[in-house]
Amino acid sequence: MRNLFDVSGKTALVTGGSRGIGLMIAQGLVENGVKVYISSRKADVCDRVAEELSQHGTCISLPFDLGEMDGVVGLANALKEREDKLDILVNNAGATWGAPMDDFPEAGWDKVVDLNVKSVFFLTRELRPLLQAAGSAEDPARVINIGSIDGLHVSMLETYSYAAAKAGVHHLTRMMARNMAADHVTVNAIAPGPFESKMMAATLAAAGDAIKASNPRGRIGTPEDVAGTTIFLSSRAGAYITGVVIPVDGGIVGTI
Repeated sequence: MRNLFDVSGKTALVTGGSRGIGLMIAQGLVENGVKVYISSRKADVCDRVAEELSQHGTCISLPFDLGEMDGVVGLANALKEREDKLDILVNNAGATWGAPMDDFPEAGWDKVVDLNVKSVFFLTRELRPLLQAAGSAEDPARVINIGSIDGLHVSMLETYSYAAAKAGVHHLTRMMARNMAADHVTVNAIAPGPFESKMMAATLAAAGDAIKASNPRGRIGTPEDVAGTTIFLSSRAGAYITGVVIPVDGGIVGTI
């Protein structure tokens, strides 16, 4: 029963890993001995963050725009050129869009759904051979999709495509988990609540105190909260868990 949460020596890819929750996860994995590739749309930012994280371990930049299929395939091919197997895939890259229902544009659907759902499916499919190569009955490869509590409850914000996309990610997770179990690959989702991130910045600036006060835990999430959940799912402690959505939200979904 010792070393149940040890992930050292594994190899991971974290999409959207240059900021926000993706950066929190990438940092947690790097600091715990995982060789981490991060990807994001902006090459200069991705390169800089990888260099910073490499002060604590091994982090490599692979910048691609996952909002387009060319970027999805390009990222998968770039990783295949460098690695024979992949232990952990964190599908975190995402976008949001807010507008009143009567004014909500088609572009606000296409951009969000393509990045938040479509890229999750196709990147996982493209990397399936590397995941299969890494997995075993005792230590499966792990796919961790980043959803949101907005896909589990009804948000007060008019982010229609974001909420629908994240609910889609949650169910896609269940479907992929069932399909990939025979590959010795587990597929789970983390549904974060409020965290300090660029996506949440405006909301927290306008109503941060109220959000903290309404949270059963009385605070917003920290990097350790989401990194810890990722490490748990990626370690021996999480090897028998697949097809689940774990809210990491201080109790918002479960108690309010």
